[in-house]
Amino acid sequence: MAPPPKHFAVGDQVTHDVYGLGRVVALEEGIAALVDFGSTQTRILSPYAKMTKL
Repeated sequence: MAPPPKHFAVGDQVTHDVYGLGRVVALEEGIAALVDFGSTQTRILSPYAKMTKL
């Protein structure tokens, strides 16, 4: 059985396996999240396999 989809909100603090700590700055619901990792902003595509909300 597949794990439930991850849900994020603007302002959520997250950690990513590649980019490290960041904060969600914009969402395309069900498609992607724009995350500010300090040195870069990156669009992370759903299902956010490497990203976890803190």
